[in-house]
Amino acid sequence: MLFDLPNDEILYDALLARSSDYEGQAFVCVKSTGIFCRLSCPARKPKRENTLFFDSIAACINSGFRPCQRCRPLAQVSGKEPLVDQLLKLLDRDPDRRWTEDDLVRRGLDPSTVRRAFKRSLGLTFLDLARQRRMGEAARQLSAGASVIAAQVDAGYESPSGFRAAFARLIDAAPVKAQGRELLFADWIDTPLGPMVAVADQTHLHLLEFHDRKALPAELERLKQTARSAVVPGRTPPIEQIDAELKAYFAGQPVEFLTPLALDGSAFERQVWARLMQIPIGETRSYSDIAREVATIGTVRAVARANGANRIAIVVPCHRCIGADGSLTGYGGGLERKQWLLRHEGKMRPVGLFTEEMR
Repeated sequence: MLFDLPNDEILYDALLARSSDYEGQAFVCVKSTGIFCRLSCPARKPKRENTLFFDSIAACINSGFRPCQRCRPLAQVSGKEPLVDQLLKLLDRDPDRRWTEDDLVRRGLDPSTVRRAFKRSLGLTFLDLARQRRMGEAARQLSAGASVIAAQVDAGYESPSGFRAAFARLIDAAPVKAQGRELLFADWIDTPLGPMVAVADQTHLHLLEFHDRKALPAELERLKQTARSAVVPGRTPPIEQIDAELKAYFAGQPVEFLTPLALDGSAFERQVWARLMQIPIGETRSYSDIAREVATIGTVRAVARANGANRIAIVVPCHRCIGADGSLTGYGGGLERKQWLLRHEGKMRPVGLFTEEMR
């Protein structure tokens, strides 16, 4: 971009106003639906907490979002390139097809010409776009509760390793984009509750999430932007350490998480996360409890938003935060996982430990 975009609050106001001031310069990704739109889209507006803003179509697609069929954000650029428009229509008609360069040649198209046209218009190649759309659909199936095996088969991959490699491409940015900065590495950790994705540099853990969390693609993209680096497949000492600690945790062994954490957030968010990590295993606190303890002048909803912004599941135990009436309330990893974690930790509570809540 030739200039920096305003902050997300200004962009959200522009979205509510259906402003065309940032046409082609800013796009909104809606976490609850998995689509991205122009700010001028006439569709019903999402809640602020469900929005992410990016400055390019490529960033939206690489984060796992698909284009809105109402405001059609691809139409503006594809209309200037007949070749791009032609292939986008073919892709819309058969989004699950595994396109290759041979398919383009059979249609009388030069793969190099197609590649340059798409890079010029959308910032990514046609084959990358087709692959990302397949992977985006696989991620949505996982979010909806489909099994890893079913999603990998539907995405066109015959083995778990093939699926994982493809999912790695979803989070991957070419190392050249790291601009000489230290790379972030991502790997999968198997748990009884399903795979988790861990992202770390050489010294600190930046992200630990369940693979089917809806916000994961957006969180990864935000992490890449914050770190101004790339996320590539691989393991580092912090990932090895958290893998070992999680194995002990899920085995029911007394464990203290000692993996160094990179807690990227506002001062208030870090204050809430620190308080969460002080909740003893086997115990819970309400959002209002946390609000009182951090002495926030805001509302309980501010604590809930800080909980939702946590990118390091289990270690920063946002699952130990419940409603004032004892209800489980929301959890990015799913309420079934939250219930399982609380029951598991209840069994790990030190013998003879009683709190005022239990008396």
